Amino acid sequence: MEEKKLKKVLSKFDLLFLALGAMLGWGWVVLSGTWITEAGSFGAVIAFTIGGFLVVCVGLNYAELSSAMPKVGGEHEYVHRALGKKFSFVASWAITLGYVSVATFEAVALPTVIDYLLPEYQAGYLWTIAGWDVHLNWVLIGSVGALIITFINYIGLKQAAVLQTIFTLMIVSVGLVLIFGSSFLGDPGNLSPAFVGGMGGIMTILVMVPFLFVGFDVIPQVAEEANLPPQKIGAFLIVSVVTAVVFYLAITLGVGLGLSPRQLSSAELASADAMGALFNSDTFAKILILGGVAGIITSWNSFIIGGSRVLYAMAKSGMVPAWFGYLHPKYHTPSNSILFIGFLSMLAPLLGRSALVWIVDAGGLGIVVAYFLVALSFLILRKKEPNMERPFRAAKSPIFGCLAFVLSLGFIVLYLPGMPAALIWPYEWVMVAGWTLIGAYFFIQMNRGTYESRTPATQKKAL
Repeated sequence: MEEKKLKKVLSKFDLLFLALGAMLGWGWVVLSGTWITEAGSFGAVIAFTIGGFLVVCVGLNYAELSSAMPKVGGEHEYVHRALGKKFSFVASWAITLGYVSVATFEAVALPTVIDYLLPEYQAGYLWTIAGWDVHLNWVLIGSVGALIITFINYIGLKQAAVLQTIFTLMIVSVGLVLIFGSSFLGDPGNLSPAFVGGMGGIMTILVMVPFLFVGFDVIPQVAEEANLPPQKIGAFLIVSVVTAVVFYLAITLGVGLGLSPRQLSSAELASADAMGALFNSDTFAKILILGGVAGIITSWNSFIIGGSRVLYAMAKSGMVPAWFGYLHPKYHTPSNSILFIGFLSMLAPLLGRSALVWIVDAGGLGIVVAYFLVALSFLILRKKEPNMERPFRAAKSPIFGCLAFVLSLGFIVLYLPGMPAALIWPYEWVMVAGWTLIGAYFFIQMNRGTYESRTPATQKKAL
């Protein structure tokens, strides 16, 4: 019987829009005011420049490794080859935390958008979490959205890629209206004060950067399903990263030019308010919010894709139960892994709107841990396997690996207790600890060989 395999269904444009749409999510709509009020207009620009430089360095590592090993799972494959199975588990589980955090974030973000479009629509009080009242219809909007996105991914990657292309183009179009509008109609005087909070303010924004830019690494996750040469995979990854960095920098300046410090302090959705102020129209503000909705969909879509592929690769390597490695016989998708992430997304709205910040920070830590291990793997493979075929090469020297290694380690430190941008106790640390404990259980079972003992026949029987 022929073994079921993932199909090569993605074009170069599918790859580009998958990554770009993942990075240009809802954050640029809901968090832009925070960037400027916490760090100042130019402080935020510096934070994004430093963070963007990190992402470019890490992206170059991924570009080289994805071209050399175009296998499903991305980090899973690179770290496994360089550092072995145990470190591969750590990297895979960490990046899955990042992916799951984005998917669940979007499930909370979707009903949050409706708050701005339809004020006071909430009904069916459930409970209060961190001072925020959770209502039944608010939860249902996020959960039903999760159900729809999960279904689209379940029935095929190509269908999900088409959805991604349409909504990414919508984001870019709306963002360009804000950027060009601020260039011609904005007030340079609004950019003062240039800095707020000194280095502490800049670091507060820096810890958000990994979460905002995670998404380019979806390309390595689906490399095995891409119908183009390995060298092109690496090149499109870098194009997506640079485009996203420029977009975020331009949005930051656009919002800064569009709103005065006083307006920013009272803005709930700074990007939408800036758009409305620049064009003196509530209609333009609502148009930008619709661009934000498109961003929710593209991020949600990308990270269900990326997270499900990592779990699928882990199952195939005997790291997690074989259930996660089941490939749908008709749709050729890792359907059980998709259902798992979709189910978590459906539960997330039960935590209420306060969960938005908790999810951002907790997921960010998992992301930078994975980046750190990929950078280390990049350096080790350059030394251990200098003759390995690398269709895309990130410079002759390992300079970008060294920079990514140091910067990733620096970012990890920013999340630790005692730092100005440390994770919040108890909410964010509980999320990280809970995910770590689940991973520890799987890790122990992996070392016992529990999951490797599962045969295709017993796997099918278990389903």
